[in-house]
Amino acid sequence: MDPQHNPYQTPQSALNEFQYSGGDDDEPADRGIRLVAALIDAAIMFAVMVPIMLVGGYIDQVIQAYQTGESTLGLQFMWGLIGIIVSFLIQAYPLNATGQTWGKKVMRIKIVDMDGLQPSLAELLGKRYGFAQGIGLIPCLGVVVQLVDVLMIFRDDRRCLHDHVAGTKVVVAR
Repeated sequence: MDPQHNPYQTPQSALNEFQYSGGDDDEPADRGIRLVAALIDAAIMFAVMVPIMLVGGYIDQVIQAYQTGESTLGLQFMWGLIGIIVSFLIQAYPLNATGQTWGKKVMRIKIVDMDGLQPSLAELLGKRYGFAQGIGLIPCLGVVVQLVDVLMIFRDDRRCLHDHVAGTKVVVAR
């Protein structure tokens, strides 16, 4: 047996620091700009969904379930799916045309794949937004995954979990 080899030693490996290697046309979007774009998209959704929820009786259903002690899990899931569908309808046109949501368009950033090309609408809605919004419908776990998703933006590559799932990144639109 090799006298230098210690079977109880922790594994050793060389670590490489992340260095962004994209060109000027592939500059990662600033975290604050991405936040503002997300807030714009959320404000649009709020402005559209609140009237739909009022007309659809959501508030009355929640109040009635609370008064009778019924579970609202099915109700929350149903309205969560309605919200995802409405979100897809609102964002499908700009995502398909330019790889941008309305908020990203205002903030001049866009979604590209890892080669810098615009992903298809199906990829964006299915992998990126379907994952990010759909995971939130899972009680308890969904909130944790969504928190991890958002916090991953503080990594050096500025890619959230939904970016990794979809193979995308958000860059400055030129």
